[in-house]
Amino acid sequence: MTPLLRETASQTAGPYVHIGLAPTAAGFAIFANDFGPVLATPETQGERITIEGRVFDGSGTPLRDVLIEIWQANAEGRYAHPADRQPGKTGDPEFRGWGRGCSDFETGLYGFDTIKPGSVTGRHGRFMAPHVNFWIVARGINLGLNTRMYFGDEAEANTKDAVLNLIEWESRRATLVAPRSAGPDGRAVYRFDIRLQGPDETVFFDV
Repeated sequence: MTPLLRETASQTAGPYVHIGLAPTAAGFAIFANDFGPVLATPETQGERITIEGRVFDGSGTPLRDVLIEIWQANAEGRYAHPADRQPGKTGDPEFRGWGRGCSDFETGLYGFDTIKPGSVTGRHGRFMAPHVNFWIVARGINLGLNTRMYFGDEAEANTKDAVLNLIEWESRRATLVAPRSAGPDGRAVYRFDIRLQGPDETVFFDV
């Protein structure tokens, strides 16, 4: 007779996720290549920018153990992936196009050093304004959350974006748009706060 096996207990991402996926943030140098929050090199084409913000729970408290990944096109609007066959757009060998970072364990602030992407031609020729794809995971989140960040200084392009136009309410679209400001060194800073719940909840996508 086959013994009855109990289901293994499930759990959400805990503190060890940082050691395994972002060890530098946890104080460990265990990988030869640390795919951290710096996506660009000095030779990368395009405008260097900083993306920063916090992730808030439903009570408005910033989370301090969040792991975030971003994926974006280069300055011409081409992704660093062989499946991207957009005509007339070239790749940039000095731009990885993907990064991983953690919120600060004290302040909850996350940040990425990257470049501003170009617009993308999506499936069936659909126009997509410059944007950055986000994936968020933390304790209490069973499945990673997917969202996008658009640029506040690309208002005209944003009105034509195929994905933004799928969101019915303008107030909901606004949760995906990051305002631009100047950092201490003069570099553009885009502030993108992510709200997991509440009246200003960020729009998330089922992908």
